Amino acid sequence: MLAAENAADRVRVFWQPGCSSCLRTKEFLSNNGVDYESINVHGNESGMAELRKLGARSVPVVARGGRFVFAQSIGDVIEFLGLKVRPQERLSPEALMQKMDLVLRAAARYVRQIPADALEQPFRNRNRPVRVLAHHVFRIVEGFLESMQDGRELTYERIMQEMAPSMRSGEDIARYGEGVLERAQAWWRGYPERACARAVDTYFGKQPLHIVLERTVWHPAQHTRQLMLILETLGIQTDTRLAAADLAGLPLPEKAWDED
Repeated sequence: MLAAENAADRVRVFWQPGCSSCLRTKEFLSNNGVDYESINVHGNESGMAELRKLGARSVPVVARGGRFVFAQSIGDVIEFLGLKVRPQERLSPEALMQKMDLVLRAAARYVRQIPADALEQPFRNRNRPVRVLAHHVFRIVEGFLESMQDGRELTYERIMQEMAPSMRSGEDIARYGEGVLERAQAWWRGYPERACARAVDTYFGKQPLHIVLERTVWHPAQHTRQLMLILETLGIQTDTRLAAADLAGLPLPEKAWDED
């Protein structure tokens, strides 16, 4: 009976390779001494069925018994597990927007460097073309902007929206990304509530806008680190590499890619 109770109470983490929040969640739990069962749902029908049985459709998810929490916000994970730790202090909204500018400009440079044939190939243990990853860097921000403009929930489907069929080349993706950045800068110039304290609806619950904005910056930053890794793997020197100082203050995982 005791063994069954312990098994039922064990922490489980549902994740997939290349997922920024998944890697961050696993690193956070390991660094804070939390033992957990790792369930990679990528190409894993039983793992995905287990995730859906909980009532979740996306990762990362941290579960205990029949309860779960989406792990996009580390603060939510801390509260769910009752941990006695404090999340990293957030940069100001103004500083986050400055980081966004650095990150999206870098991502546009890097996708222009990736050869056309490499854009069509998956990378390592994630079965999606590199061009889809590159598009996703900018789509995260575009989905956020759409929610800010129409007042509707920031859904998972919004940030995962597929790229237009006509968007094939690195140049196409880079120009799209530069347009997204221009729209983000225009939004911020006209946004009156500079503290970003109001609550917004997201697919991982109602969150302060400051937390959502932080995620809208660090999430693309992590994927941009992955674009740098792809260039390094291809033996291509990165055009003006993002330095540690450029990313300082963002709650990024330690590693760029999850191999476990």
